[in-house]
Amino acid sequence: MSLPDETLRKILIQIQQTAIQSQRAHTLAAQQTSVKERERRILQLTIEEIGGIKEDVNLYKGVGKMFMMVPRKEMEKELKTQEKELSDDISSLNKKTKYLEKQFNESQAQLRDIFHHAPKQQQ
Repeated sequence: MSLPDETLRKILIQIQQTAIQSQRAHTLAAQQTSVKERERRILQLTIEEIGGIKEDVNLYKGVGKMFMMVPRKEMEKELKTQEKELSDDISSLNKKTKYLEKQFNESQAQLRDIFHHAPKQQQ
């Protein structure tokens, strides 16, 4: 059983577009993961620095163009919450990256199968 040339061409185009979209989305997700990991590391370093300060010291938090005095405990709690959110984001981006990588590999395998099993034309 052989598919008409036009149908085969449409299928090939669709598979190729899926592969390209998957590869672009994979690259974007990897970049986002890198940015979030950098932000998380900065937060971790900030939390470590704050941990070395006395308990009764107030800290200042940047809000727009001004600074607000914030108790140390409140600042630590806020930073740890942000770190957890970033960790969750990184985890979901890693899952998305793996899915997109799998989708891209499947598209590539489909293309290889189609070309491998395509009938050879005599010239």
